[in-house]
Amino acid sequence: MTAQFGQPGGGADAPRQLYVYNGGFLTNTRIRRILDLAGWQVKLGAPGDDDWVGVWGQSPTSPRGEAVAARTDAPLLRVEDAFLRSLHPGREGEPPLGLLLDKTGVHFDASAPSDLETLLATHPLDDTALLDRARAAIDRIRHAHLSKYAAVDPALSVPDPGYVVVIDQTEGDAAVRASGADAATFRDMLVCAQVENPASTILIKTHPETRAGHRPGYFDQDDLSDRIRFLDAEVSPWTLFDGAVGVYTVSSGLGFEAIFAGHKPRVFGQPFYAGWGLTDDRMPVARRDRNLTRAQLFAVAMILYPTWYDPYRDRLCQLEDVISTLEAQARAWRDDRHGWVADNMRLWKRRHIQQFFGREKPVKFSARNPGKRRRMAWASLGNSEPDLVRVEDGFIRSKGLGARLIPPVSLAVDDLGIYYDPSRESCLERLIAESGALPVAEIERAERLVGRICAAGLTKYNIAGAIPSDLPDGQRILVPGQVEDDASIIRGAAKIITNAELLAFTRAQNPHAVIIYKPHPDVEAGLRAGRVDEDVVMSQANFIARHADTNALLEQIDEVWTITSLTGFEALLRGVPVVCTGTPFYAGWGLTRDLGPTPARRTVTPTMAGLAHAALIGYPRYRDPVTGLPCPPEVVVDRMVMGQMPAPRGTGRVLSKLQGLWATIRPR
Repeated sequence: MTAQFGQPGGGADAPRQLYVYNGGFLTNTRIRRILDLAGWQVKLGAPGDDDWVGVWGQSPTSPRGEAVAARTDAPLLRVEDAFLRSLHPGREGEPPLGLLLDKTGVHFDASAPSDLETLLATHPLDDTALLDRARAAIDRIRHAHLSKYAAVDPALSVPDPGYVVVIDQTEGDAAVRASGADAATFRDMLVCAQVENPASTILIKTHPETRAGHRPGYFDQDDLSDRIRFLDAEVSPWTLFDGAVGVYTVSSGLGFEAIFAGHKPRVFGQPFYAGWGLTDDRMPVARRDRNLTRAQLFAVAMILYPTWYDPYRDRLCQLEDVISTLEAQARAWRDDRHGWVADNMRLWKRRHIQQFFGREKPVKFSARNPGKRRRMAWASLGNSEPDLVRVEDGFIRSKGLGARLIPPVSLAVDDLGIYYDPSRESCLERLIAESGALPVAEIERAERLVGRICAAGLTKYNIAGAIPSDLPDGQRILVPGQVEDDASIIRGAAKIITNAELLAFTRAQNPHAVIIYKPHPDVEAGLRAGRVDEDVVMSQANFIARHADTNALLEQIDEVWTITSLTGFEALLRGVPVVCTGTPFYAGWGLTRDLGPTPARRTVTPTMAGLAHAALIGYPRYRDPVTGLPCPPEVVVDRMVMGQMPAPRGTGRVLSKLQGLWATIRPR
């Protein structure tokens, strides 16, 4: 990782000793770890030559360190949270995903320059690659509805457009004091918002810490009227700003985010983002006389200035990794925050369901009165109730078979349908249809992910197997066997419903081809239905690829013929043509040759990257098997490549053999 402005190069140099006088530096392991990785060794005691003193911004404890620094002539490092911090504020105990390490000041105090201000004032900011990164990151943050505190729900509605947003802050906050502001400033701001927008409703946006009861804000019920009301719901700032005709702030970080939503906020304090031509400043900072673009401001504040941390790999990282991290964690919070009731969930799945969906509130496996909790069921066991959310394995699942009860690292939740049932729209189908509107950065991310998956030879189950070395020459067609009583066959097959029928049909359509039949691994293991006698197979095929590595096999064939097998999707990722006789989720989009019926509603033609983004990024949720945290798919891919996947339990083999006997048991 390249060195950050004013910081040691990610620990490449000998660590500098940082003497601290605030217990938070010692008790918060995340903060200490980020400092350590950035080359700062936290110490207690008196600093010596070449040592530094560390303080937290301008917190109530910072005068202790300032006094020591002044007495010993030690340089001062001011530490603060980065601008894309976490789901919840630090007062709720959640560690940050990045820090601001400033050697000359603190970013929110305009009385003297900080490293951030110096960068904004002097950096050339003419690097096309840097500015492209900034624009791409803005698009990704907006698409994912992220904010400094990302526990917001894009599904929550806001009033009809035409309102004005007035941003409240916590009473006595250091960023308010450093701006020379006080309660009177907030009252003045509210009056100005009314006078300058006489026909608009005024929405006072409550600070997350005020909403959580940690600290009061500057506004209270006495400030409300028929035109003025509080907005304290966890709405997405991006949705909120879309309908606003004006934004008013003193020094809030939300005002910074408003700039990238297209606003020119009216600013009544002196935050770091004021004075660069992107705000309407009530209290200008005289020395700030440079005009910047939005991309330039973002590039400095979000890419060049912070020190970002990857909690999965325990290393410093780039902003793009933090966006992926916070996106995964925010998605889990949005899904799970009201809690779940899991209906008819088999006993062996309950532990994994709890791990995936029980971080906010423990999953209940029976509840007569669910209240606000959402109801889920395994897709193959769920009924057609409209409020039921269906759960299924994702397409990068595990290292080993689900039928052997090996836990998944990805699960999909679908409140419309389920991906393998073409009779109605699923969330995956909608994501595919809308993939053309994805930010370019998300498409490029999908392309990188597919490249990583293919280079690593990953498939759904990642079962090591023999690599066929004696395949006959000629036009090679792979026919993947399927589990014949699987829900994807029951829901997605047309006239051809068995492996033997598919083999016969493929041979009839390709009399001179070399046909390779690969039995489904669950069937090979004797765990599911779908076995075809060898003499039947060999009457139609040239070769049986038993226990073969799917990825290696796909590298040696020219085409895949399938009913609905996921192998068809894996072939598409590798550029192999696919022919479908049924209706899998990837059929009907112009990317396959479809010999079976496809839904008339599948009218768009996505790119392969768009299809991959929907199936691998947008649809499933992932859980890191090492940290237990919700994670992006890139982390799971790395775990698989590095062999860091959970090992199956010793009882898995026995239980999987008994699974068929339990298939009709639905414990409550």
